[in-house]
Order: sequence, then C-alpha cells, then structure tokens
Amino acid sequence: MSAAKRITPAPPATAPEAQVLEDRIRAARGEINALYAVLLNSPAVAHGWEQMLTAIRQQTGIAPHLRELVILRIAVINRVEYEFTSHVPYAKAAGVSDEKLAAVRSGDLSVFDEMERLVLDYAETMTRQVQVPDALFARVAAVFDQKGRVELTATAAAYNMVSRFLAALEIA
Repeated sequence: MSAAKRITPAPPATAPEAQVLEDRIRAARGEINALYAVLLNSPAVAHGWEQMLTAIRQQTGIAPHLRELVILRIAVINRVEYEFTSHVPYAKAAGVSDEKLAAVRSGDLSVFDEMERLVLDYAETMTRQVQVPDALFARVAAVFDQKGRVELTATAAAYNMVSRFLAALEIA
C-alpha cells in the first residue's frame, strides 16, 4: 500500500458496520489501498465514495476504454501519478495500447480515433476550464444520448474529485 503524507490511514475497523464496509471495499478492489485507508477515517464518506465510484466504473454505458482514457487524462492534467498508475491495468484490460497510454501522458491526440479525441477533449475541458463551451457540448450531444452525456460528465467530474482529493492529501 502506498502512503498518505498529510493524514494517517484509519486503523482497522472494530465496529461491525465498519467491518462490513471494509470487507466490501476489499472484495471489490482486492485490498484496502492508500486512498480507501484514508477515506475510512470517515466511514460515511468512504461508503458514499465507494458506491458512487463503483457505479461510474462498473454500471455505466460508457465504453471501458473511453472511461479509462478520461480517468488517465485527468490524472495527468492534475499531476496525480497515483491515480494514473492505479488505472493503467484497467486501461490495458480495456484494450488501451501502450502507444495510447504514452499519448495520454503527452497530450498528443493524433493517435486517437475521433470518439477517443472527443471524450479526451471533453475531459480536458472540464478539468482545465470547468465550463464546457457550447460548441464542444454540441459535439458530445451529437454522439451521446442524454444518459451517455450524464455518464460521461459524471465520470470526468468524479475523477477530478478523486485526483484532487489524492493531491490535496498527498496520497501517493
């Protein structure tokens, strides 16, 4: 497990309801990683976080490779290596090539197809500018239905939250 510089990881739970939460996180993620060890200082926040991020990562219609490209690009922009490194295995499992992983880091969009460039542009705009210009939103709306627009936007918003949490607490 990596370390958190600004906050002590929570000790193992002793209350039954907190143990259930830890068991659920461990079952879903294979371990209590550095992020969840910190989140567990507030079981209510850890619970809500786990539910929301599980929905975004596992219960949306966004193609897994697109979702992972969005997550990775946000990690690069926000300079959060922990998040990038954590998601490389998911990206590879979703079919993202080493060439595209390198391009996500560099910001060179030339290796991506039109759909990949669109979601990367959207994620980058949401991360750097927050507000999305009408022209870009129109491009997204031409490809994604309302459900897809909500899910793409929620993915980018959620992973900005994740990366900013990691950066603020220096979880590495």
